[in-house]
Amino acid sequence: MPRRSGVIVAQARGGVTLRKLALAIMAFATVSCVSVGDMPASAVQPGSRYVALGSSFAAGPGLGSYRPGTPPRCTRALGNYPSLVSERMNLVLDDRTCSGATVANILGPWGELPAQIDAVDGATRLVTVTVGGNDLDYVGNLVMSGCEPGSSVSFAGRSFPCTKPVAPAEETYATLERNLTKLADEVAQRAPEARLVFVQYLTLLPQEMCAQTQMSDANAALAQETATRLAAITDRVAAATGATVIKADKLSRDHTACDAEPWSQGNVPSALPGGAVPWHPNAAGHTAIAQALAMKLGWTD
Repeated sequence: MPRRSGVIVAQARGGVTLRKLALAIMAFATVSCVSVGDMPASAVQPGSRYVALGSSFAAGPGLGSYRPGTPPRCTRALGNYPSLVSERMNLVLDDRTCSGATVANILGPWGELPAQIDAVDGATRLVTVTVGGNDLDYVGNLVMSGCEPGSSVSFAGRSFPCTKPVAPAEETYATLERNLTKLADEVAQRAPEARLVFVQYLTLLPQEMCAQTQMSDANAALAQETATRLAAITDRVAAATGATVIKADKLSRDHTACDAEPWSQGNVPSALPGGAVPWHPNAAGHTAIAQALAMKLGWTD
């Protein structure tokens, strides 16, 4: 299995199309709580340096205006949870999140983009991470679940053939856990005084499907298993490395696209302000995460 800069890279199993599709969803956007154990969280002081790492679930594609200087494919919204929590707590934010990113793209360069982790230094006092879904083709599989094999789905002016969702290999899950552990270790080495917080992915699928989430029972089961195992891996890594976890998956169980107050978008792009690209958090979801994160960090107002 190939390695790059100490990062283990899992071999793809039919995931090339899904990977390209996930990146196309991000391009479409450019144009269209509990801590480990019961230990109380120490407050992060106003003015502290805050580095946000992760994929599109942190970047906020589809939420409106993007942060000045953002690489087009990264879609770092001014309304994403890193921006909201930094404004609320008066932190100095360095947002390195990027749509489509995997853990390897945090730990190493990604094309023209430098490693996200390079922003973490000795002056950093807070690091948040939301990543892992792209490593498992989580969103790509969800998109494929909404179209019939033999047809196609279009994003960013490009057409992709619909294929059957592919379950991640066991080695892919194991690779993700090893790389997340390496990520936590790198943060500790680069920023010994920083608080590391893993923010879980929002729950996307309800117990009973609706027009926003229609798919076969088999595809729904695959997506739910992927989400459950991603959350469990993140929890284990946090427990082993002393990091904090914001259990956004549990907080959002009654806020799927099928619920009265959704925190995420289903399989239909939203035309409403504060909407999102398919299968991503909307403005309400980012607001809820920011609130939970600020409370966990000891912020009161």
